[in-house]
Amino acid sequence: MTDTSRKADAGAPRLRLAWVSPITPAKLDSVTWLDTTRELRRMGMDVTLLAAGPAGVQSYRGIEVVNIPRPEIYFISRLVFHLRILRYLLPRLSQFDFILFHPISAIWLFPLRLAGRRRPLLVMDSRDLLDFGTTTVKARLRNGLERLTYRLATRLADGQTAITPRLAQLVGIPPRQLWGIWPSGVDPDAFAVSRATRRWPAGGDPLRLVYVGIFLEKRHLLPLARAVRRANDEGMAFQLSLYGDGPYRPALETYAAAAGGCVQVEKPIPYDAVPAMLSTAHIGVTSLPAPDDVKYEASSPLKLFEYMAAGLPVVATSNRCHTDVVAHGGYAFWAAAPTEDELLAALRQAWAARGRLAELGQESYAAAQDWTWAASARKLYNALAGGRRAQSASSRALSPASSPADH
Repeated sequence: MTDTSRKADAGAPRLRLAWVSPITPAKLDSVTWLDTTRELRRMGMDVTLLAAGPAGVQSYRGIEVVNIPRPEIYFISRLVFHLRILRYLLPRLSQFDFILFHPISAIWLFPLRLAGRRRPLLVMDSRDLLDFGTTTVKARLRNGLERLTYRLATRLADGQTAITPRLAQLVGIPPRQLWGIWPSGVDPDAFAVSRATRRWPAGGDPLRLVYVGIFLEKRHLLPLARAVRRANDEGMAFQLSLYGDGPYRPALETYAAAAGGCVQVEKPIPYDAVPAMLSTAHIGVTSLPAPDDVKYEASSPLKLFEYMAAGLPVVATSNRCHTDVVAHGGYAFWAAAPTEDELLAALRQAWAARGRLAELGQESYAAAQDWTWAASARKLYNALAGGRRAQSASSRALSPASSPADH
């Protein structure tokens, strides 16, 4: 595949990767696959990204993707999609060094081990944790299948990668099989408009809080909205704008209607419009999981990175997914728990620091440089290259010594 931005690193091995994506490139969370692919190609890796969509090669945000069609019928769509993936891969196995896939694809791709010694290395990548709190039959079946997948992966995958060390620990990836960790990331240049056109509050201007994402109960947006109203009743001035959609939207809209205008529930906006919107914000609101929420603890907070790249301080809960990133940075206003009282305490911190928001925004942007897609892709590249070297060394060690007659 071609890419006008591709630049090979001097002396780096030219690796060839087929990457099976479980989502359609048009979805918002596809930024992980698209931006990482862009950076891997810049490093000189040949990446064939395979995703669900209208048949043929198409471009999404400047990235070429091989679309594999699938019917929109539950389970049948997964079966048909992966059979078509296999039909695409089998005659091309010699063209790849690795096939990178995710647990949702593993059962269908593990049979490629039967393709012989010259097959590509099979690498399973984990980006999300099982939702152990679900109780529906569908969820229990899905979680049971994923547990089986991880057990099989320890035997059938050549290597594994994960989004965070905590996730690798929680799903039980054996250390000998863990090739590397590569987190989410951000493209700081994409948020240049956010930093360039922002007007920080002065005088009696309200502090504008912005949340972008899905509306779920576990993100604790309703306690935040109540905390905003209480802060304003205490004489502070906050304006909270919530951009997104989800099952908790009706509850948020009901509360916003009675909140006197300090809470606005907005429609979702296209990903490409987010940077310009963030230029109007003064503080970004992350997801607000409880500190002991294990599912979030294992995640890599994409939205936090985007707020940082936009040059925003943040309001966050002290879940490990946030504290591991911010560490000792002063640009986060912490809530010890996602309760109304603790979120109000975080808002008081922000109000006390309102004269320093521009300075804290600069600190946030500087910290984002450690969490770019380029840095993340480099970790993935090194994981694949290192895993291949280890596999080659192991194969040589296991090969029978040649006899004198062979010389």
